[in-house]
Amino acid sequence: MGVIRRKLAAVQGAPPESGGADKAWPLALARAARDAMALRLEVEKLDIQRRSLTELLDMPPERALIAVLEGPAEGLGVLVISPSILAGLIEAQTVGQVSPRPEFARKPTRTDAAMVAGMLDLALEGMESLLVAEDDLVWAGGFRYASFLDDPRPLGLLLEDVPYRLVQAQISLAGGMKTGSLMLALPADGRGRKPRRPDAVAPQAGAALMFAAAMNEQVMAADCTLEAVLAKVTLPLAAVMKLKVGDVLPLGTAALDRIALTGITGQPVAVGRLGQNRGMRAVRVDTASDAAPRSRGGDHGTHHGLMAEPMAMADPDDLRLTGTG
Repeated sequence: MGVIRRKLAAVQGAPPESGGADKAWPLALARAARDAMALRLEVEKLDIQRRSLTELLDMPPERALIAVLEGPAEGLGVLVISPSILAGLIEAQTVGQVSPRPEFARKPTRTDAAMVAGMLDLALEGMESLLVAEDDLVWAGGFRYASFLDDPRPLGLLLEDVPYRLVQAQISLAGGMKTGSLMLALPADGRGRKPRRPDAVAPQAGAALMFAAAMNEQVMAADCTLEAVLAKVTLPLAAVMKLKVGDVLPLGTAALDRIALTGITGQPVAVGRLGQNRGMRAVRVDTASDAAPRSRGGDHGTHHGLMAEPMAMADPDDLRLTGTG
């Protein structure tokens, strides 16, 4: 909606809302904590400076979690979370509230990093969306979480020896239950996409534009359930009625690299392959065009190769386990 307001402001002669990373980052952090963890996060102070790599290496506090970020054109950045803020983020997810107890007296772990990675990506994505028409998009956009470090010493080998924009934020969690810092450092000479400048619109189109934007926001926020289908089997109704515990249904056409994603109508919308993402099962979409075209009959567009022909159920005694010993 920010882009729409700027378009209307241009028509009405009012100056557009001033924006930049100094305003977008606090807002994106607060929204990410709210949406990902149901946590109240406030940025009490924020400062943006240019620093050299040498200066940057001396800044992470002891026992801080250092998230390595990947960005456009293979650029790398870092996001450093102080121990107290990290402890609050972990508490919000494990016990549901932030306590005033002291932070962890230990180094951050891979599990800690995995628990906050989603929130960090949400904040980075949110800042990028807010900067879509701002000059700061060039250096602040396009970065996402890649890995973590519990020691700043390897940063000298990972990061390029170039100037960095350092965004230092003093953070308060849950109304002051925990306070600390969050430091975002990205290459100063950005390699990201250029901002999109909104064109002026006619005043009479303003109301229609606002309505269309509001309608689009409501529609795009609606839930859409997808099911990952490994295979489908067709059986006579009599055989289905006789199914019991221990019966075996052969899936002769099943393939882990041909998983169909279907909507609520059973219509395939994409095809992907089964894999993992951050320790969880996931389906990587190959191309949506691989999905079968809509059928004109009543089969709801079954994907070729994912529907087995009618078959008799196998006798469990006929199955044998094979392996390497």
